[in-house]
Amino acid sequence: MQKGQDKGKIALSLLVTSLVVLFDQLSKLWVRANSPQMELLPGFLNLVHLENYGASFGLFANQTFLLITITIASLVVILMFLHHLSPSRTLSIVSVGLILGGAVGNLIDRLRCGCVTDFIEIHIQHIFYWPAFNLADSAIVIGIILFIFSLYQSGLFKKIYKHGHKSAD
Repeated sequence: MQKGQDKGKIALSLLVTSLVVLFDQLSKLWVRANSPQMELLPGFLNLVHLENYGASFGLFANQTFLLITITIASLVVILMFLHHLSPSRTLSIVSVGLILGGAVGNLIDRLRCGCVTDFIEIHIQHIFYWPAFNLADSAIVIGIILFIFSLYQSGLFKKIYKHGHKSAD
């Protein structure tokens, strides 16, 4: 891979990361300033203002130092992956940018406020409620799905499957 291509990949990843952080932080700033409680799509989507002192689904509540440490360690691993393995597919690069941006967006909240601002609430009438989340959470989930898909497209899963069957023989 040429240095120019590497710089372009890094620039694309940083652009995606920056945009995720920007939109995430602007949306959370607006939510904290306005404390909305509104139904956007009746019976399905609400805009709320919740403070999450834990991780996903409220896990590790009030363990801010632990969550900050885990996030920083994860960011280091992702950056090492990006540097050493240098993903070649644009989809992989964008997915890593989404994951990084989401992690940084939530890290900023934890460092600044001690909690993460969540504001998107999906539900089915009054029967089922998914825990509230934010744009950073969405970017992480979408990034992981896209990354797995890019690995699938690259044929990596087939290679692993074939290698596993050769070892079993």
